[in-house]
Amino acid sequence: MSAYDKTVSDEIYGDEEKGKGRYVCDSRLYRMLDHEYALMENRLRTERPDQKFFAFADTVAAINYQKTIKGDGWLGLRFQLDPKKAPNDVVLHVRLLDNDNRLQQQAIGILGVNLLYACFRYASDPETLLRALMDKLRDRVQIDMVRLEGPDFDHLDNRLVCLWTVEYGLSNIAIFSPHGRPVHAGEFLYKKSVLIARGSYRPPTLVQQDMIRCAHNQFTRDADNPSDQVFFLSEIALDNLSENGMPDEQDFLDRADLLCALGQTVIVSNFKQQKDLIAYFSDYKVHRIGVALGIRKLQQLVTDTCRQNPGNLLEAFGEVFLRNVRFYIYPALPTDDEQAGESGYLNASSLNTPPSIHFLYQYLLDNGNIRDIEGFNPDVLHIRHKEVLSMIQNGQQGWESQVPPEVAALIKEKGFFRS
Repeated sequence: MSAYDKTVSDEIYGDEEKGKGRYVCDSRLYRMLDHEYALMENRLRTERPDQKFFAFADTVAAINYQKTIKGDGWLGLRFQLDPKKAPNDVVLHVRLLDNDNRLQQQAIGILGVNLLYACFRYASDPETLLRALMDKLRDRVQIDMVRLEGPDFDHLDNRLVCLWTVEYGLSNIAIFSPHGRPVHAGEFLYKKSVLIARGSYRPPTLVQQDMIRCAHNQFTRDADNPSDQVFFLSEIALDNLSENGMPDEQDFLDRADLLCALGQTVIVSNFKQQKDLIAYFSDYKVHRIGVALGIRKLQQLVTDTCRQNPGNLLEAFGEVFLRNVRFYIYPALPTDDEQAGESGYLNASSLNTPPSIHFLYQYLLDNGNIRDIEGFNPDVLHIRHKEVLSMIQNGQQGWESQVPPEVAALIKEKGFFRS
């Protein structure tokens, strides 16, 4: 069944509640699956009670002649493994990397076949199912969201699916909601603003939460958006989860539990540099991008950018500090060999930069690309998450006052970070 024309699509599946004119989105895919699977049930179930049914659907925008559309789409399979049970859904979002329309069509065809084969052969082994999706498609597509739901996946934690999506190279990024459900940036960030904070969150501390609170308040004012149009995302990098090259899945789930308890949407990423994360979200037409950083993380970012791009500093900094991107810098207590600013804290305004970028850095400050966080709580600046973690692991007292109450309660209840 094909509905290439938008009018025909609306006639069959109805208008989109998320906004007229959006056809490549998750809600359109679910409408298609609902409609086609229901037709099959109504027409065939009585006559074929012992057969397993499935419905496949996709909605895709391939690259256009002008190359203004890069190519992406949603694919889904609703299928039964037992005719007497409710169906399962496997839904995924794909970014198409071929630079040719015909090749992108071919890639979608291969991916559709892979999806059908994987679901019927490997539904009992979700890790193998995920890896099978990429057969003959390496470097041609990125699958940046996979959602497995239904009676045959009830045992599965979809947050692990997000981790595997990044670990097995389907994508450099995956996102899940506070409820642990995989989501995609295109679902909730379209023409909105996003604030991101990268950390280990092992465990989340009061100083991290203060940085997030202050940055969110400041970013909301700067982004010219109502607060409900600004989304905050906590990012955990894959290398922060790995020991001996392999992510510790239980440690990941422990951290995810704590962040979800705080109501946060979580990014798992394999992005080595901030510019890669910024470029990813820029593709989804977000209004503004905010990045919350500690001052020492900013210092490292500046140092690494200078070291890695000695002959092309202007372009290198331009890739990070785009016009719609703002960095919100949380201060720190200076050490004996660090020079504090007039406020008495180490902050963005007092950062000692290499002479080669002194004027460029000052321009970024003056232009508002880099901003000192305002209204922070100086009483929490002494907190160090590594010290808190060490106290928990060694059974010491007093760490509870350095983390949010819900985090302390959950760590005690479930015994996180004890080993």
